[in-house]
Amino acid sequence: MQAEQTLENIFGPVIHAYTRTQALEDGVLVDVTGVAQEAGFHIPVAMTIAAWSDAVEWTEADSKRQTKQDQSGRLWDVLWMAYLAARSSDKGSRKAFQLLRIPRGGRGVRPRLTTLHMQIGPGDEGEPVITIMQSHED
Repeated sequence: MQAEQTLENIFGPVIHAYTRTQALEDGVLVDVTGVAQEAGFHIPVAMTIAAWSDAVEWTEADSKRQTKQDQSGRLWDVLWMAYLAARSSDKGSRKAFQLLRIPRGGRGVRPRLTTLHMQIGPGDEGEPVITIMQSHED
């Protein structure tokens, strides 16, 4: 009789696992669930720090140097566009979506198109969760 094929049988025991909870505690992920619920999401949503830094983060210094904006408005734009993408008929666990945002760190005031990705997958307990990330992240 052949033994049941499991990942542990094939690869051996897990040496180390980095959980979503740890990523949130470490600041690798930013929990945006509260605002995401207002936008229509029904499961937890987090953003990678890279996606947050590129599409959401905005300081008073940025407003003085470039144009008046705030993080809450930028976050709403990201989550609303993600929500619209989630409602599209495309199937799959990863969806790309685009939005206009003013890049930080320069003097530019013209919005630029950027593409983010939304991945739905299991959380620490197998529950569905969403992570919003940049194109090169997984």
